[in-house]
Amino acid sequence: MTPNPLRAALERGQPQIGTWLTMVRNPEILSLMKAAGLDFARVDMEHTALTIERIADFALVSRALDFPIAVRPPKANREWITRLLDIGVWNLHCPQVEDLDHAKEIVAASRYAPLGLRGNGGLSAATGFDGTLSATAKRENANRQVFVTVMFETARAFKDLDAIAALPGIDALTIGPADLAQDLGVFGAPDQARVLDDHRDQVLAACKKHGKVCAMLVNSFEQMQQWRDAGALLLAYSSDVDILYSGYSAAMKRIKGG
Repeated sequence: MTPNPLRAALERGQPQIGTWLTMVRNPEILSLMKAAGLDFARVDMEHTALTIERIADFALVSRALDFPIAVRPPKANREWITRLLDIGVWNLHCPQVEDLDHAKEIVAASRYAPLGLRGNGGLSAATGFDGTLSATAKRENANRQVFVTVMFETARAFKDLDAIAALPGIDALTIGPADLAQDLGVFGAPDQARVLDDHRDQVLAACKKHGKVCAMLVNSFEQMQQWRDAGALLLAYSSDVDILYSGYSAAMKRIKGG
């Protein structure tokens, strides 16, 4: 059975550099990203118009290319986790994880027994429609390959940071910087960067303590270097929208002047 390339690379200690996909709906973009040297794409359903049908297309192309995607569902609950895993998504980026109970629900939904209580579907894209697999082999492989990242986006969530980081079945931790800044009351304030870096440091320390991967969203080369050097392995740089906008803006300023 084909392994999850993102998990495999992270277990080897190799930093994985990706970007957010928020607007481009043609899965052909994954081939371009692989050719450009990216390691993965993080596809966002929480703040976009992307549908479950389109995500299924992305998952199929992702596996064919051996270029991993991670998907952020609209909500980290059993319904969305079950559907995404069954259409062939390996990597989940779970938003708005508020406390230990929520993290346990995520683990239960994403892993088969004895690690969780993931629902049992039939023959599907999750196993490449391989009808020769035994139920035991299917479940063991799924439990091994699924990779779950949880996002801390409120002050409340940090009260359970250590307990969530210690939880089996949670593979990586990160912050949602904009929502966290808003909840902390520092969004747009002069000390926003400092406050967010303090919370990033807390997440990184918890990851190192419990042997989990630290994920980080960065918007500059300097930030990329800073957090990669600090030990973050799963790094998402910018997004399709930001890259296209900055590229076209720079081109138009040069062409039109001003």
